[in-house]
Amino acid sequence: MPRYEFRMQRVHVDAPLRPAEAVTASKDQANYLLNVLRLQAGDEVLLFNGRDGEWRATVETPTRKTCALVPAEQTRPQPAPSDFDYLFAPLKHARLDYMVQKAVEMGASRLSPVITRHTQAARVNTERMAANVVEAAEQCGILQLAEVREPRPLADVIAGWSREAPDRQLIFCDEGEASQNPLGPLEALKAEGARPLALLIGPEGGFSEEERALLRRQPFVTPIPLGPRVLRADTAAVAAFAVVQAVLGDWR
Repeated sequence: MPRYEFRMQRVHVDAPLRPAEAVTASKDQANYLLNVLRLQAGDEVLLFNGRDGEWRATVETPTRKTCALVPAEQTRPQPAPSDFDYLFAPLKHARLDYMVQKAVEMGASRLSPVITRHTQAARVNTERMAANVVEAAEQCGILQLAEVREPRPLADVIAGWSREAPDRQLIFCDEGEASQNPLGPLEALKAEGARPLALLIGPEGGFSEEERALLRRQPFVTPIPLGPRVLRADTAAVAAFAVVQAVLGDWR
């Protein structure tokens, strides 16, 4: 297991990270570091920006409302980017927050909301999703920030797949699949050789029969079941990520 320093506060910043080049904490970051954590001049934090790895930095020139964070040394280099797309029907606020955070923790590199017939959430707050991406990365030692994409209708995503992602296989979690065991189709994919992957989880009401038929007709789609129990969409996401990463992903 990678060795991370979990006892130090990790802070995401947008600025480049270079030795001795100070970064000004945002108002919210400064309030949390200085007034909640009670950090003082000379205390250390870890900085990352999704591009330049992770850096040990010191708090300098703190006031009640601001402080500088000065990188001293790189503690971890930026890893090679992962390549795992996560497509999902949006949920309502609290459960969507949870699902986004868990997808980031489980290795998603892109988050793509898709609108299906039974999608319950009428609006998708992509800024809130992006904030949850950062929060999960800060808490779990993740250096790559998952890209958050704008919502699209499922039919449009499928229609453009061969043009936009010609080599990527879409693993479709199909609650109507006759089998209860996802390992068979995943092992079959493994035998065909490595390729980029995407995972699709539907809404609470499930996919419509028309959507299921559309998906199952596509040569780039692999349907899998998720066992004998009915899972909520956010639970299904965690279960699906776990089994896919174990058979085809970076857990091997």
